[in-house]
Amino acid sequence: MIKQQVFVTRKLNPEVIAMLEKVAEVEQWTKNAPIPRELLLEKIKHVDAVLTMLTERVDEEFLTSTKRLRIVANMAVGYDNIDLEACRRHEVIVTNTPDVLTESTADLAFALLMATGRRLTEANRFLLQGEWTAWSPTLMAGQNVYGSTIGIIGMGRIGEAVARRAKGFGMRILYHNRKRKPQAEQETGAQYADLAELLQASDYVVLLTPLTEDTRMLMGEKQFSLMKETAVFINVSRGGTVDESALYQALVDKKIWAAGLDVFAVEPVPMDNPLLQLPNVVALPHIGSATVQTRAEMARLAAANIVAVLSGRGPLTAV
Repeated sequence: MIKQQVFVTRKLNPEVIAMLEKVAEVEQWTKNAPIPRELLLEKIKHVDAVLTMLTERVDEEFLTSTKRLRIVANMAVGYDNIDLEACRRHEVIVTNTPDVLTESTADLAFALLMATGRRLTEANRFLLQGEWTAWSPTLMAGQNVYGSTIGIIGMGRIGEAVARRAKGFGMRILYHNRKRKPQAEQETGAQYADLAELLQASDYVVLLTPLTEDTRMLMGEKQFSLMKETAVFINVSRGGTVDESALYQALVDKKIWAAGLDVFAVEPVPMDNPLLQLPNVVALPHIGSATVQTRAEMARLAAANIVAVLSGRGPLTAV
């Protein structure tokens, strides 16, 4: 009998590998950089399961390179790196890691909001570069957070968690979503608004939608033109949801006040991306769920999905 095989595309905790080894032989790519595409296609030829990251593209080429693949376990809540229709055709199960990263990602979104609104990274650079020579009434003056209006675009689990944090800061909460969330409205006091109304009224616009054909380039020139000149834009969704050229122009023309970005259209973001040159942009390297505890739990859940499927049970968190 051929023993089941699992390939893991990045180095994970030994505890997670031990989970997988109970049902299969495991090989993992242990370098910090993503595995080269050609080598990945070679490695997956005879595996029953692959534990992937957002850096791996699971498409028709990927799927036709395998002989007996049963499950792709994506260590992320998003899955825009995976062609779901192709996986259906090949009868490959796709799982993700929802819930376990909700609170840590919401923490990051709100931290980015505060850092951008209060100019924290800019002020830090100012001090470390020796430019702080005297106190001034306007020195590094930012925007109020407490009592302001937040507009959340995408009221999923993370959006609701951000709303709970906003409630603690006495903020008026607006949200836009495909459908209304009565329970979230009751819990946080959030009010549903259409997109244009939300953009016009919000002091902070937080984008938290998944990347789909409907949300690709959701924020463009028209949308930024609706925002207040004192408004702050925060993106903790996917880079493809924003027209970066339009965002850059809105910032340069002072159509909006600042932007905090954890994601970019191209990642890792090239250093010649003009957004990185602006003092009113706080840029982070896609660390929404990056806490030690959360990343460990994401890996565990991805592995648990593989163990369940290879053991003849159903997946825990199928997409």
